[in-house]
Amino acid sequence: FFFSHNTRSRRNCGSLIISVATMKFSSKLLVLAAFQAGASGTAAFVSEAPKKFGTKLAASRPPPPAAASRVAEASRRMDDAMRGGGPSDMNRIWDSSSPVTAQGGSLRTWSFATAAIDRVLVMMKTDGRPLNADVELWQGPDNTPQKMRVYIEDGNLRPFSCVVDSPGGQNAIAIRNTATMEYPLAATVEPDAADVSGSLANIGAITSRISGTIPRTVQGGAVYTKPFDPSVASVQVMLRTDGRPLNARVELLQGPNNIKQVIDLYAEDGMERPFFAVFESPGSGNVVRIVNTATMEFPLSAVVEPYMMQAPGVGPDGNAFILG
Repeated sequence: FFFSHNTRSRRNCGSLIISVATMKFSSKLLVLAAFQAGASGTAAFVSEAPKKFGTKLAASRPPPPAAASRVAEASRRMDDAMRGGGPSDMNRIWDSSSPVTAQGGSLRTWSFATAAIDRVLVMMKTDGRPLNADVELWQGPDNTPQKMRVYIEDGNLRPFSCVVDSPGGQNAIAIRNTATMEYPLAATVEPDAADVSGSLANIGAITSRISGTIPRTVQGGAVYTKPFDPSVASVQVMLRTDGRPLNARVELLQGPNNIKQVIDLYAEDGMERPFFAVFESPGSGNVVRIVNTATMEFPLSAVVEPYMMQAPGVGPDGNAFILG
């Protein structure tokens, strides 16, 4: 019993010594904390205010001037396309298209299986030789609602550009080179589509814009001529009727009786399928002459306006700017 009592006494004494040592260590920590608080000039054990996190995102660095100008130009072209903006240079389409070579006497066709394509852009050119071709719109077997016969003195200086409306059903464009083997031509057919870069620039916007101009009525057998200033680089021509057949002859002259380009056209319905083409008019003394080859019962409405103007040092190529 005496041995057991001594053992418990020793255990109690050890616990007391450990408690005293712990209290001394804690008091030293309190004194050290108070000393640091006094040195820094703040009260000890002061809780910090909660941090506030903003919801505003940091602005990114502005793009360099060159990139900013490209972005602004792309936005402007997109806005113009959405609003039905102005025309673009037809010659630029050749850079992004895949033309097909038609040798003299050969036939090339383009078919459109979907009815969503209601108009196409037909373009032809040569390497500087004369261009003779027939352009036809096929709709069903043995049905040709629109056809044109084209002659150009220089197919490189004045390439052919025409919009052909193809509403409803499956349609096909046929181009036949009526010249001999020594006169090949390059042709491309592009559907109506607006590109961000402005290569095609929305055919529908171009034709709808010129269709808002007050037209000139040309009676059957009558002739309508309109001269242009040398600053006009190209001319746009639109012909239509009130639903009757369209028979006309469009000529580009430079000087007295000097015909540079001729288009003989026929359309089954001049309202459903109007004629729209762009004539390149380099140099001076250019005149557009329109002849209504139908009889008096078939008048037509004609709109002839400048398409692009020559202005040295202005525009993307330095020689022309697009009419706004």
